[in-house]
Amino acid sequence: MSYSGSDRSGGAWRRDGGVSPHAFDPWMQPELFRGVLTRRVFAFLIDLIVLSVPVILACIFIAVFGLITLGLGWALFWLVSPASVIWALVYYGSSLGGPHSATLGMRVMDLEMRTWYGAPSYFVLGAAHALLFWVSVSFLTPLVLLIGLFNGRRRLLHDIILGTVIINSSVRVPIPQPARTF
Repeated sequence: MSYSGSDRSGGAWRRDGGVSPHAFDPWMQPELFRGVLTRRVFAFLIDLIVLSVPVILACIFIAVFGLITLGLGWALFWLVSPASVIWALVYYGSSLGGPHSATLGMRVMDLEMRTWYGAPSYFVLGAAHALLFWVSVSFLTPLVLLIGLFNGRRRLLHDIILGTVIINSSVRVPIPQPARTF
């Protein structure tokens, strides 16, 4: 047994070593994880479109600017790659760290990212989530995504490393509001 003075039980003795349980249990709440992997694929495709539209517009602008400046403007094409990476990190960080804890694609597909203990995501976690996804898929091949088929929470490798869970937000029970007295 261990004593954990920072828990919510008022500093009582606990048998779990002071570690909080997971907030989302796939055995008690299977509806939170039903269809998550399929929805994640479609959310990813929607997010790719959202990410690529500004990059394509920037490339068109640089191409036209290069024509107007007789080729000098085409030197700006070297900025497209670093700007695309920065744009993707800002997009994922701000959307996953925002009030919905979801990107636009995830919101369309009714998905939400939470930490393993149930807290909403934040900017750095969202940006790290995107970065770790791209690094893991690049170095370990897309076959690394098959990990999601072998665990109850449908977590991928980067979810496990960062301690995040993607849940189906359409089945969450709404919080009852107090009665109004008009």
